[in-house]
Amino acid sequence: AVQASPRHSVILLLFACPHLSLAVYSPPDRPPAPVNVSVMHLRADSATISWEVPEGDIIIGFSISQQRQDGQMQRFIREVNTTSRSCVLWDLEEDTNYIIQVQSIGLYGESQASKKVHFHTLKKSDRFPSNSSNQDDPTVQGLDKSRHLQTGEMIIIVVVLVMWAAVIALFCRQYDIIKDNDSSNNKEKAKPSSERSTPEHHSGGLLRSKFHPSVPSINIIEV
Repeated sequence: AVQASPRHSVILLLFACPHLSLAVYSPPDRPPAPVNVSVMHLRADSATISWEVPEGDIIIGFSISQQRQDGQMQRFIREVNTTSRSCVLWDLEEDTNYIIQVQSIGLYGESQASKKVHFHTLKKSDRFPSNSSNQDDPTVQGLDKSRHLQTGEMIIIVVVLVMWAAVIALFCRQYDIIKDNDSSNNKEKAKPSSERSTPEHHSGGLLRSKFHPSVPSINIIEV
């Protein structure tokens, strides 16, 4: 019998179990974890999360784990088919501590979670810090655009209401003018008839006074 060396045993094992060899020698496909996770544009009820992804890997999305520091509430945000490296967290509670972690989503799975990042939301009474860099943030620009749209819609609604009020007032004024004209015309038509009836009554009265039945009438005929 020929004794096989350890090297020959490995080769025989690879040929006998090709699936096992594939599993042993397949390279890892999971992307690396995001780095430089930061929180900016803090508000009382929102915050913007940004991160970076190492180059050389195909990233098709991200996943964010959001949790209150006291552990009472946890939320997961997952988005695919995007190349965005930022996300806005909404519906946060004011004056509250949060913990977030970000994962990259690749073609064959998700990466390890990034390092934990802690942040604290503001109070509603706090004023937002004026920062010129906020104007370059797409999130802030989107909020500004939505505010401008809301202001424009309110202006349009007010203008339409004013126009309707003006139309109604003009209609009421025209209706009053037409009503006054009709009443004056009716008075003018009724005035001549009353004037004509008075002499007839008066003359009739005179005739009745001349030919009153109580007064005797004498006719004298001379031959």
